[in-house]
Amino acid sequence: MADVSTSRVAVVTGGDGAIGGAIVRELARLGHRVVVLDRAGDIACDLGVEQDVRRAAAEVLETYGRVDVLVHSAAASDLVELDKVDLATWRRIQAVNVESALLLSQAFTPGMRERKFGRIVLITSDTVWKPPSADLLGYITSKGALTAFGRTLAVALGKDGIAVTSVAPGLTRTPATAYQPDEAFVMAEATQALPRPLVPEDVAATVGFLASEAAEALTGQVLTVDGGSLLR
Repeated sequence: MADVSTSRVAVVTGGDGAIGGAIVRELARLGHRVVVLDRAGDIACDLGVEQDVRRAAAEVLETYGRVDVLVHSAAASDLVELDKVDLATWRRIQAVNVESALLLSQAFTPGMRERKFGRIVLITSDTVWKPPSADLLGYITSKGALTAFGRTLAVALGKDGIAVTSVAPGLTRTPATAYQPDEAFVMAEATQALPRPLVPEDVAATVGFLASEAAEALTGQVLTVDGGSLLR
């Protein structure tokens, strides 16, 4: 494996979150220079605002000169049901979860194409295949769109040496899932082939692999990190 300690730059959205933070630590451990895009990140950014995303992307390139790995971990997970959701909330969820991935890919892939190397990893969710509740309508819809976005991008960018993959975590105990009752975690674990609690480091380890040369034959795939709850 090539030494990435002085060359490769990885951008992680949502790096202040539990899963995003674990990804940041893992990529740093593997030798990447990691840049966090978040409200309180290395470069502060509101991922729901187009102009702010474009400004942050330009600042990354101006400051670091390149981006080799993009990990989109940020997610708006507002609880909305069909009969209660308003379009402003719906559009905000899609903007953060899907549109920011599009804008950042537009900004960073030209350099990846020039270098004939790039990794884009999208953090989705196993709820796309197994929706647990109606109030996750906006979130699950966005994750389904993000999965389709990644697969299409993989076809478009593969000839330039850019791999695009998705990682779909199962129910992982984090501050973002603290609203879930303990029973939800117990029930989720009971459906897993590997009956153990899922932790953010599970996702981070998978992302670390996907960002490496070891995964150079993988693209367009969704790796479901849920202990075998879904056998796909």
